[in-house]
Amino acid sequence: MNQFKYFLAPLENFTGPALRSICHKYGADLTFTELARVDSLARNNKSTLSRIELNDDFPVIIQLLGSNEDSFKRFLSKFEPLKGFKGFNLNLGCPSLDVIRIGQGSALIRRITKTRKLIEIFRDYSYPISIKMRLGINAMDKKNKVYLNLINKVSPDFFIVHARHAMQTYANPADFSIYEECVKTGKKIIANGNIDSTDKTSFLRQIGVMGVMLGRHAVVNPGIFNLLKGIDIPNIEQMRNEYIEMADRMNEPSRYRKNVLKHIGNDYQKI
Repeated sequence: MNQFKYFLAPLENFTGPALRSICHKYGADLTFTELARVDSLARNNKSTLSRIELNDDFPVIIQLLGSNEDSFKRFLSKFEPLKGFKGFNLNLGCPSLDVIRIGQGSALIRRITKTRKLIEIFRDYSYPISIKMRLGINAMDKKNKVYLNLINKVSPDFFIVHARHAMQTYANPADFSIYEECVKTGKKIIANGNIDSTDKTSFLRQIGVMGVMLGRHAVVNPGIFNLLKGIDIPNIEQMRNEYIEMADRMNEPSRYRKNVLKHIGNDYQKI
């Protein structure tokens, strides 16, 4: 990953095949599925399996949520990569208290030994693995730099660092000041959170961040990736129509279509 990259974030009930496709068309170098619970995948739950279906050959990473090692092994032992598959991402960022209480999502930021074991499982199956994380569960975690401890002690292919802790909402600004120390670990860092301008991407480039991930801004404007690259994009109405055509062709589930069409061209803060 030598070139500065632009990623589409995993957003539950938004990042289905059609949105991933249209964002890739307009500059997203890599796209992510919404999270899928690995315990359900290991049980062959059809609804959960549908979340990780890949319908085309554009690059996609599958995001997984879980902590049970046996579930990861059962799922990976029968997983068959389809075209477009570029690896897995382990969710260490989910802020749900129900998820945190069972030691998953943001709780894994504190569980270095467990996280290392999960990464080793993916290595055993020769699959690329990355981590998407927050800065900890709460403000004390952030103050104690638990995120930096994790980055130093585990070695996925790259880290996507959402610059908020789990108790913060989108109303709280992302803290860009943490990225320089993350980069100094020598690990590959992707920035996530409130990235919406070339000023921000230029700053992140200068300090050594390897790329950026965008979520809500990409729902509102799927062309934002090319916009940040300095490439002209069509108007929102044209991209909306292209999304509809793509959704029809890919038989996009209604839950994705309803949410995307409600927000495309509108205020990202309402997502």
